[in-house]
Amino acid sequence: MASLRRLFFSFGEKRGVKDSARKDDSALSYGPLVTMMTHVLVHVFTRIHPALFPLLRTEFGLSLKQLGVIASLPRLFGSLLSLPAGLLSDRLGSKLMILVSLFVSCLGVLIASQTHNYMTLSLAIILVSINITIYHPASYRLITRLQARERLKALGIHEACGTLGVAIGPISVSVLMGVLALNWRQVYLFWLVPVLLGIIAVLKIRSESGVDVEEDESNESETSVDSLFTINLALFLIFIGVRMVAGQMVGIFIPIYLVDEKGISSVLASFIYGIGSAVRVVGAPVGGLLASRFGAKRWLLAALSLTYVSLGLAIAIPDNVAFVVFYISYSFCNTLSMTASSALMAQLSPTRRRGLGYALFFLPGSIVGAVAPLISASIADAFGMTSIFVVSITIYILGQAILKFGVKV
Repeated sequence: MASLRRLFFSFGEKRGVKDSARKDDSALSYGPLVTMMTHVLVHVFTRIHPALFPLLRTEFGLSLKQLGVIASLPRLFGSLLSLPAGLLSDRLGSKLMILVSLFVSCLGVLIASQTHNYMTLSLAIILVSINITIYHPASYRLITRLQARERLKALGIHEACGTLGVAIGPISVSVLMGVLALNWRQVYLFWLVPVLLGIIAVLKIRSESGVDVEEDESNESETSVDSLFTINLALFLIFIGVRMVAGQMVGIFIPIYLVDEKGISSVLASFIYGIGSAVRVVGAPVGGLLASRFGAKRWLLAALSLTYVSLGLAIAIPDNVAFVVFYISYSFCNTLSMTASSALMAQLSPTRRRGLGYALFFLPGSIVGAVAPLISASIADAFGMTSIFVVSITIYILGQAILKFGVKV
């Protein structure tokens, strides 16, 4: 394994040269900066297929439950790959795993651009989605191994870049199809060139060790795998899972809800869906600053309270404009909590096991994401789409109670 690692990183990696590492120990040095930029690219595909659901439903003759299956499959495969991806990030390093993620994304894009049936469409969506599962443990491992004074700043920027990618995806659907008259397959193909450029940028990272430095040595716990697993961490992961169930239930069918229930065109629905993500670009770094001022857990509770109030008002007020305004507010407030959640995970996991720690952090989202769309589709078929939001708010409140009374920091 050591020889494999030297093979991939022989063009610049000098582990143990601490003085050199310190010089690059900045949120905006080349390694973290490229990681942040690639975070945009891997998340571009997060909401492209939900934005296309109204069109895919018509072209392939799909039911809501079949769309739910398409949305669930990537999460199912992601849950199986999450822990191996984290372990490999700790073993092989962040750089190699980021490259693997981007290559998987390229393969998925190529398949999506050529698909003409339900099965290959599902395969393409699985590939462009599980690249995120491979990417996250590696990228967060790299970012959070910065010195503590840089970590919240770096996390805020990194998560802003991810949310920018989530926003750009559906907006690109609206622009490329509505303005440039491309078809949805060409939308996927459009993103191949930026991903290839991202691969080149990652290859030019001079040295992973420049950012992969030891920090918080006084807080470093035992380096055995057992030191990662605590009751406190388990409760935190349960909170993440419960919250993800509600978030997935709300998010996956928003474009269809806007088309079917609000009478909005599919192109405009994609644009609104994208704007709901675009506001998160501001929310992530702002949330990081506020978390550093008030404390991660305290700010997380406050931001999530605002999130749930916004969602409740979106449902309670029947006006279409009010729904859009409060949906965007819901998305923004939800993002204010992201950096605080990531920072709490860094506190709850030892530095040398942080790749595995972040794999665990994202694992609940993958697991519940595999079932939440199916639950949403079943609820919508039985009680109407509005009922999804009512159930989601109830689940959100349960998660809030687990965080407040269960997780000790």
